[in-house]
Amino acid sequence: TSSHTRVGILNNPSSKIKEDNTAIARGILAAFLTQNNSNLKSFLSKLSKEETAKSLAAGTKIIKFLIPGMDGDIFEKKYNTLGLDLIKTHQMFCQEVLKLLPGQMAVISNGR
Repeated sequence: TSSHTRVGILNNPSSKIKEDNTAIARGILAAFLTQNNSNLKSFLSKLSKEETAKSLAAGTKIIKFLIPGMDGDIFEKKYNTLGLDLIKTHQMFCQEVLKLLPGQMAVISNGR
């Protein structure tokens, strides 16, 4: 959030939700819940890179991608305790309320 823009993310996965295929989604949610705006923006930029996704899929721990200034302990605790139910709730909202197909992306705008 800033005085000009507010960003939120809803997950709408196309595959079965499991711990091993939700590392990026859980990392994004944990960062939103634990980090300040400047660190969040830099971390999200890093997570959005294809090589990061490949590395996480290969087994690299997400804490290897933290940026300087992030509170790693708080992030890691939130990341490790963030259940899959939150992502499932996002998925259900996207499909039942927003009428999106599994994996379909959308941008929702709500101006002030």
